[in-house]
Amino acid sequence: MLIAIGFYLNITDKETNSDVLVEDGNNQATENDNIKKNSTDTVESLPVPKVGLATLIGKSSSTLEQKYGKPDRIDASSYDYNWWIYNNQEKGYFQAGVYQNKVVTVFAIGDAVNIAPYKIGQEVGDIFASTPIETNISFRYDNSSYRFELSEDEVNNRPLIRIGHFYAQLYFDKFTGTLSSIRYMDAKTLLQLRPFELVYRGELVETASSKKSDSEAVEKGNEKQILDITNVIRKRFHLASVSWDRETAKVALGHSIDMFETKSFSHTSKKYGDLTQRLKKGDIVYKAAGENIAAGYLDAAAVMEGWLNSKGHRECLLNKEFTHLGVGVYQKYYTQNFIEKW
Repeated sequence: MLIAIGFYLNITDKETNSDVLVEDGNNQATENDNIKKNSTDTVESLPVPKVGLATLIGKSSSTLEQKYGKPDRIDASSYDYNWWIYNNQEKGYFQAGVYQNKVVTVFAIGDAVNIAPYKIGQEVGDIFASTPIETNISFRYDNSSYRFELSEDEVNNRPLIRIGHFYAQLYFDKFTGTLSSIRYMDAKTLLQLRPFELVYRGELVETASSKKSDSEAVEKGNEKQILDITNVIRKRFHLASVSWDRETAKVALGHSIDMFETKSFSHTSKKYGDLTQRLKKGDIVYKAAGENIAAGYLDAAAVMEGWLNSKGHRECLLNKEFTHLGVGVYQKYYTQNFIEKW
């Protein structure tokens, strides 16, 4: 599976295009008999911290609610769990994935959240010095054997580590050399997400088929999370938040649908034109506008970290002039349209 992201920026009458980036998604699984039937965990495990969000994995949703209160909202996901969104304060932003009243994953990006044994903003060098990081992660689950194989780029920018009985994926900001966010997940959720190339022997762990039918709810949830995480990141860099703009969101969604239907990936639609033309057709009045697009990412959290680690997309995301944002997600095609209103 190929994952691509692109960027287009239009400042009044000035138009520029950055290169389209192609990233190896490596989330397809293939059978391989080279995994020994009786293989065991081969990755050194860090101890489970006594405090922080990591302690929630495997705990009940009532425990989550006792510690952090009721969520601000609950969003559907493409996987078995629903996201409980905690967005009371942007610095404390995190999402907890709940399945059958149990926390199976947590994504945290707010600067003030407790993600022991790590900390948002921690230097990457410090993490590598204290954390055993491997290129191959092998383990058994439910009588099957699995091995995730990470590329050098993945090890350097979003490595996978084991903490006790669960796993953590670290997202690094390569421009600042610091930890940007973290995703904790149990083994079953990791096997559903498949964020890296997977070799396995036995059965693949699939998402319940009933979850796949409610794609519109999943997409709306991703759109809201992209707005949330955008503002968390902008606040991190001392920028003003952007507000949701419904009409701009319609333009963004139209572009995501068009890319899916035409099986194309571009800022310029053969039918609807470039960003300037699409905003004009949507009757959007603006001083400046910018667009980030992506395809194939797991969810809002993954695509936001992808944009943050790409120079052109980062510049759009962190443009101090932008005041409003519209997001459109369709079948894992993502469009993020920023505007500066008059």
